[in-house]
Amino acid sequence: MTMASRKTLWLAALALAFSAAAGIGQTAEPAKTQADKPQIDRPLGVVELFTSQGCNSCPPADALFAELAAKEDIVALAYHVDYWDYLGWQDTLSRKENTERQNDYMRAFGSRSVYTPQAVINGRVHVNGASRIDVDGALARMAKSGQGMRVAVKVSRTSDRVMIDAGDAGNGPSDAHVVIVYFDPPQTVKIGQGENTGRKLTYWNAVSGIQTAGMWHGKAQRYELPMSEISKKGGCAVLLQSVGRDGLPGPILGAAFIHKP
Repeated sequence: MTMASRKTLWLAALALAFSAAAGIGQTAEPAKTQADKPQIDRPLGVVELFTSQGCNSCPPADALFAELAAKEDIVALAYHVDYWDYLGWQDTLSRKENTERQNDYMRAFGSRSVYTPQAVINGRVHVNGASRIDVDGALARMAKSGQGMRVAVKVSRTSDRVMIDAGDAGNGPSDAHVVIVYFDPPQTVKIGQGENTGRKLTYWNAVSGIQTAGMWHGKAQRYELPMSEISKKGGCAVLLQSVGRDGLPGPILGAAFIHKP
């Protein structure tokens, strides 16, 4: 064996040892799980999409919504409405209460009629839910102008309960409802009739129920929910939403997802 050959073997052995050491170092550090990630207590904003399986303008909005639902800094909720069912296909995820919430927003905004796909941003404005420019633009403008999530909302849990901590508003707003919004896990639906006949679409965060868990009066306060109720649902979010004297929904001041164990 020549000196050159010995040198080549020595370098190869050194490289192999270095690679093995690097592998041991990588193995020793556990991968971070979803639970290890810090919770975002002030997301960029809340997007509420009003949509329908029977509306041929909605699939592009549903696709955009799927992207928003995958982002950690956006609370995205889809409300399937029932008023397009007469076109020949009954939306499998629609609820009368979802349509009622959209009608309440319509009255709050002073609009003459509802439409789909409609995206309500932070409870303050509505835009075309299929327009990425409009949705992203509204979120960015509100975050910059102080109309975003002004109040921190943190969620923690024990084995039998969920704790929701709403922060202090300082000199800001002083009253809001603590609204719990339940939603289904992702569902793929093959549409058999109507304007979207034959299409197979996946729907995310379809709202299945809404309840008011309490009142917030501008000061830091804790609310508790039984874990048994949360565990029954596909998922849920908490909205700190102001409500007018007429009972109509107003600006959303804070929000967070409530993750199941």
